[in-house]
Amino acid sequence: MKIFLDTIGCRLNQSEIEAMARQFRAAGHAIVATAGEADLAVVNTCTVTAAAASDSRAAIRRAKRQGAQGVIATGCWATLEPQRAAGLPGVTRIVPNPKKDSLVADLLGLPQDFIDLEPLARQRLPGLRGRTRAFVKVQDGCENRCTFCITTVARGRGRSRPVAQVLADVHSALEGGAQEIVLTGVHLGSWGRDLEPRRPLADLVAALLAGTDVPRLRLSSLEPWDLEAGFFGLWSEARLCPHLHLPLQSGSASVLRRMARNTTPEKFADLLAAARAAIPDLAVTTDVIVGFPGESEAEFVETLDYVERMRFAGGHVFSYSERPGTAAAHLDGQVPHALRKERNAALQAVLSRAGLDYRRAFVGRTLPVLWEATDRLSDAGWQLEGLSGNYLRLSAAAPEPRWNRIDRVRVETVTDEGLAGTILAD
Repeated sequence: MKIFLDTIGCRLNQSEIEAMARQFRAAGHAIVATAGEADLAVVNTCTVTAAAASDSRAAIRRAKRQGAQGVIATGCWATLEPQRAAGLPGVTRIVPNPKKDSLVADLLGLPQDFIDLEPLARQRLPGLRGRTRAFVKVQDGCENRCTFCITTVARGRGRSRPVAQVLADVHSALEGGAQEIVLTGVHLGSWGRDLEPRRPLADLVAALLAGTDVPRLRLSSLEPWDLEAGFFGLWSEARLCPHLHLPLQSGSASVLRRMARNTTPEKFADLLAAARAAIPDLAVTTDVIVGFPGESEAEFVETLDYVERMRFAGGHVFSYSERPGTAAAHLDGQVPHALRKERNAALQAVLSRAGLDYRRAFVGRTLPVLWEATDRLSDAGWQLEGLSGNYLRLSAAAPEPRWNRIDRVRVETVTDEGLAGTILAD
């Protein structure tokens, strides 16, 4: 059978769709580049915003329109709106999130302990660039009750994968040639709380560093209240990437309370100071929501000023999106969409300036870069693009394509999107 796989949304969705690719291939089926070649399409949907839900529906319709004989809809949007998903053209099955991990085994009639045979890094979907980084799912679900978030409803309670399972996935990725492992989860920082005995995320990170020769290990998004004392001491190990993504969501204490976020601007600032003191050259990126219900002009200005003071290396700005089933959807004071858009642009400008300032500090420095794109040839040679450990995008020229290799690069100039430099000899 020929299978087309598509995913919308977060890195966790990406890691899940790649796991499905590996399982289908292990069972003898082919992954194809387009829905038009497929006997079956699987679409891993998202509903974190109205736009993501719309993109999910469009992906399902597109798969059928391009010729897939059948479509399986899974993921957060399909879980929350199964009847609507089932009514879309071509949809033959809905697989809710709790049954997603066994989707392939259930579909093919395989036992639930079906073993993946193909190394993670070889799950390169046709038509896409080969992956240099493997996204490894270590946790699912969330116990937080942020008033704006529908993911808690769609994903259910927090569930941790045992260390042995995560280690097996990381070893598989390394066997497949991955140079970087990214740990993903809905609520990554809660890993281990449901295990017996209860364990902190630091235990998992330490186990992966001690039990593998992974060249680079990166953590995806972490809620700021999850990090225990001593956590930043892990970065004495140079293989742990000096990058933290810590969602702020608002710089206003009153908005944070309405969001039910378990932090304050003061606690967040103290956390950043501790992290930066412990981790040299640390990049801190963030997420911020503008236009949350009741957000006044004064509260928005608080957020603008706060974000500027925190000197983030970059981040994402989201205009608040009402999600049915969340507490915030029923709050008074819904902000007009035009004003949300205006505030989004203003905050994007602040983050862009902060990111530029952070990048400028590395001109004249040397950074290790993992090359992800080496597909353009010019008079100067192969044009390479990749990421540093602190998540800066760098470009350089080389006499040969160096995809999936890590080089030391001397930074020479700042570009609109990142930095440019020269590869140094080994």
